[in-house]
Parts: sequence; structure tokens; C-alpha cells
Amino acid sequence: MSEMTRVTLDITGGLAVVTLAQPPVNALDRALIAELMEALDEVRRSEDARAVLITGGRKVFAAGGDVKEMLGWDYRRAVRDSAALSEACTALSRLPMPVIAAINGFALGGGCELALSADLRVCATDSKLGFPEILLGVIPGAGGTQRLPRLVGPARAKDLIFSGRMIGGPEALAIGLVDHVVEPDLVLEKARELAAPYLNGPAMALRAAKEAIDRGLEVSLDTGLELERGLFAGLFATEDRMIGMTSFVEKGVGKAEFVGR
Repeated sequence: MSEMTRVTLDITGGLAVVTLAQPPVNALDRALIAELMEALDEVRRSEDARAVLITGGRKVFAAGGDVKEMLGWDYRRAVRDSAALSEACTALSRLPMPVIAAINGFALGGGCELALSADLRVCATDSKLGFPEILLGVIPGAGGTQRLPRLVGPARAKDLIFSGRMIGGPEALAIGLVDHVVEPDLVLEKARELAAPYLNGPAMALRAAKEAIDRGLEVSLDTGLELERGLFAGLFATEDRMIGMTSFVEKGVGKAEFVGR
């Protein structure tokens, strides 16, 4: 992998930690997005990564796109360049392992869209989340109008997107935008705690569960049930299925030592 300066990646003990590292606010410009895609591609290809933690560090997650960069866009440029962040969000959401966003400080606009692409979100009590695009005369363009209503419902999504207002951690938790709220210095610790059970878990079953849920939300119930049955049956070809069921019969629930195959 080429040298990255705006995004760092560390894969240790099965946990891939992707850190946005472009001070002061992790503006999601073209250069950062390109490095993020590079990091996500390495995670996807890794045989060691069993869970992913994405963070912007202890001060800010990401305050959104680079407005100065976008100021000079015309329609053709917007069509061409606006796809980059959307593709990065989709790449994050489609990683075949659990993804946890650890949010300190601001997660606004594209930053909030990136957080929505994770499977679980932890934020600080003093975090600020929202979609201020409407105040710039545009709308979210990297999944905000699609992922947010699926997560919090259409009325709450419209409230946030129509108003452009920011909300704090407690309100984000109350509406279901995040899953855990902790003190600022505990965000990364909580995210690692959530990831811990997956690091030695049944990787293929976790992958199947994620695919069943995510793809199932995009199709009819009957189609989703067929998808689920196929994924369920496919797990009988894995070592972990045999390990898990044998351990359950011999030792009881929760004592299996999975190998990830």
C-alpha cells in the first residue's frame, strides 16, 4: 500500500482501526477520500481484520465536506466529483465484518453520512451531529437522505435534514441515530469494547448475518426470507458451524472457540 498521510490504518489482534487524520476538522476533501478508499480496500482484502473501528480521533470525527473545494463546482463537476464520498460510504457499509464508528466532537454532513455507514455508532456526550447542507442551499449527497430515514424514520430524518440543526449525543441516542453515548475520553474504549466479541467470533456467520440484514432491507419480505435461508444453509459448509454446534452439545452455550473459517 502507498504511503497515506490523511488516513491511518492499524490492524492488530483482528481489529482494523481506520483513523481520519487531517487537522483541524478532518474535512472530507478529494485527497482524504482517496486515502480512505485505499484503507478500506486494504481492510476488505485483509485476512486478519475481523472487525473495524472508524474514528477521527479524540477531538473531531469529521466536520463534513470541504466547502471551499465545492464552491467552484458547476453541475458537471458536481456530477463527477460528488460520487467519491458516496462511494466511500458504500465501501465502508459493505465491508464484510462489523463496523463501529467512534464519534468525538463534530460529525456533520459527510461526516455524519460516513458514521451512518457503520453498523454501530458510539458518540461522546458533547458530540454534535447533523446535516447542515440545507443551510448551504443543497442536500446531503452521500447517503444522508437514504440511510438516515431507514435508521430513525422519515419524520425525524426530515426534521434534521430540513432544518440543518445539530443535535447532541443524548438526543442522537434518543432518536436512534447512535447506539451508545459515553463521556468524551471513553468513546474509543467503548468502541473497542463493542468490537471485542467479534475478534474471535464466527467470522463467516457474522458476515452472513450482516448481509442478510442489509440486503434484506432492500428487498421484499419474501425475497429477504429466501436470502436468509440460503445464507443459513451455506454456513453448514464452515468449520465454525461444526465447532459452535459441537461445543454447544458438549459444553453448553457461549463456550465455543471459533477459528473464523
